[in-house]
Amino acid sequence: MPFIDTARAPDGVRLYAIGDIHGRLDLLRQQHEWIEADLERRPVADWRLVHVGDYVDRGRESAGVIDLLHARSSDGRVICLKGNHDAMFADFLTDPENDAELWLTNGGITTLESYGMDREEIYRAYYRGTLRDAALTLVPQSHVAFLDGLELGASSGDYLFVHAGIAPGVPLEEQDPEDLMWIRGRFLDNERDFGVIVVHGHTIRKDGPEVKRNRIGIDTGAFNTERLSCVVLEGGDKGLLTPDGPEPLKLP
Repeated sequence: MPFIDTARAPDGVRLYAIGDIHGRLDLLRQQHEWIEADLERRPVADWRLVHVGDYVDRGRESAGVIDLLHARSSDGRVICLKGNHDAMFADFLTDPENDAELWLTNGGITTLESYGMDREEIYRAYYRGTLRDAALTLVPQSHVAFLDGLELGASSGDYLFVHAGIAPGVPLEEQDPEDLMWIRGRFLDNERDFGVIVVHGHTIRKDGPEVKRNRIGIDTGAFNTERLSCVVLEGGDKGLLTPDGPEPLKLP
C-alpha cells in the first residue's frame, strides 16, 4: 500500500484540502480566491475541494464561515467534513441535555458572539439554563442542519481526508467517530502503513503542514498564526498552495 512518496490522486482529478479555519473568514476567502486563480491558470478535467473541519470557535467570524461553506457545499465538488469543534457546536444546538461547558471554554463564546450575542448575555443565559434557546433564535436553521449533516471522512485515490486522524489497526469502515474527530497521540506517533495517506487537521503545526510517510497534517493554527494552509494533490504531486500556485511539499 502507498506511502507518501508513491501516493497518487485519481487520474484527471486535482484535490485541494484546507485545514482548520476556526472563524477566520478572511483567510478562508483568500484560500478560495487562490484556488480559483490556480484553476484558471492550470485548468483540469475535474477537481475537489475538501475542508477538514473546525469551522467555528476562537476566531471572530464563525457565523460568516458557516454561511460561506453552506453556500459552497451545494457544489458537489466542495466537501465539508466535521471537526470536533463543529460537533460540539452541533450537539449544543440539537441536544437539550448538553450543558455546553466544554464547548464554551474552548472557543464557543466567540462563536455565539459572531451570531450577535453579547458576552455578558451569554454568561447570564448560561447560568439561567436558557442559553440554547437564546442561541436558536439567532443561529439560522440552515446552519444547524449544515453542522448536523457534516460527513466524517472522504476518500479519493490514495488519500483519506478526516478531521483528526484514524485509530491504527482498525479497519476504515469500523473507525469510531470520536477517533476521527478527536484522536491525537495513538495516530500521530504511529508510522505504520494505514493503507491510505491520511490528510487531517486538529493538531497545530505553526510552521507549515506536517508531512510524514503515512499522513499530512494541515492545521497551521489559522486563528492566531494568520496562516491557513491548503495542500494540492494531483497525480503524484503534493504541493502547498500559494498566491502563485502550488509549491512542492518537502517529503520525509
